[in-house]
Parts: sequence; structure tokens; C-alpha cells
Amino acid sequence: MKPAATIISGLALAVAATLPGCASPSSQFYTLTASATVAEDAAAVSYAVAVDSITLPAAVDRPQWVVRKGPNRIVIDEFNRWAAPLATSIGQTLAENLGRLLGTPRVVSGPLAASFDPAYRVTVDIQRFESLPGEAATLDALWLVRRPTGVAGAISGRTMLYEPVHGAGYDALAAAHSRALARLSGDIATAIRAEASQ
Repeated sequence: MKPAATIISGLALAVAATLPGCASPSSQFYTLTASATVAEDAAAVSYAVAVDSITLPAAVDRPQWVVRKGPNRIVIDEFNRWAAPLATSIGQTLAENLGRLLGTPRVVSGPLAASFDPAYRVTVDIQRFESLPGEAATLDALWLVRRPTGVAGAISGRTMLYEPVHGAGYDALAAAHSRALARLSGDIATAIRAEASQ
């Protein structure tokens, strides 16, 4: 019969050998990117714009990716996450896109927007922000472009988009969401230019 110390030592080695196979996968983090392109003949504007607020459906307003698996089922992926709060990332991406489309660096989002004195303020209420792996990113957003308090004139609109995914995995989904946000930015930029021309 083996001494107890030898048996315990053997058990410890066996447990240690199995630990690498049980390790949890590491988390992957993703961002959105500004991808709007502007026509060469588009004139740059001189006014400033603030992206005030972005609201999201509660189901997707979380660090983890939320992917749709069917009409009535979603999956919250604990190991694939947004690198920053999703509403913040969307606001920053919209602001960067609008800066490109309007030809001005004077577009802000986030905390600075509240103390900024812009010619136009943008508010976006996202109704749907859905991720369908290998298929599409869908976006349904209500938006409002308004002048400063006391100045007449506001434009509202709704943008509904289905952006196909080019490739597999979350990188491709993030790229599709970025393209959808570029198209949303285009609608908002067009509305701002139209209002400014009045």
C-alpha cells in the first residue's frame, strides 16, 4: 500500500494536468468604425454640430454582443464584447461620420456635447440594433435634428437598414454595423444641409 503522501501527490498531478482543458476562453473585444465617404464636390460647412444622445433597446444595451438566433430567441455572448459602452461608441461613430460628411471637425458627442454651442443638435433613438451572424446587421433609428433652444426649425426622420455581412464572425458583424451607421449618418447629414440651406 502506497503512503498517503504519494497518493495525494499523484492526485494533485492528475488534477493539474486536466486544468488547461477546462480554462474558459478569453474574451474578444470589438469596436465600431467611421466609414462614411463624402462626394468630392460636397462643400464644407462652417457651423458646429453636437450629437446629444443615443438611446438603445434594453436588450442590446450591455457590454456583451447580443445575437439573434430566431424570431423569438437571442443569445448573449459572454466572450464577445464591445470595447466601450455601445451607446457611447455609436455616438462617437456618428459624430466622426458627420464630421466627414459635412467637411468640418466641429462635430462632438459625449459629455462635451452638453456644454457645446452648436448650430444643430442631433438626437437618435435606436429602435432595433440586431446582429444576425453570417447574415446581416439591422438598424432602425428615429432621429431628430434641431436648432438651439428658441430657434425655430427641426427635422425628424427614420432610417431603417439591412446591411449584409461580408464574412463570418464578429469582425464581419461589427463592420456591417459600422456601414449601417455610415448610411444613417448620411441621412442625418443630408437633413442638416437641407435645413441649413433654408
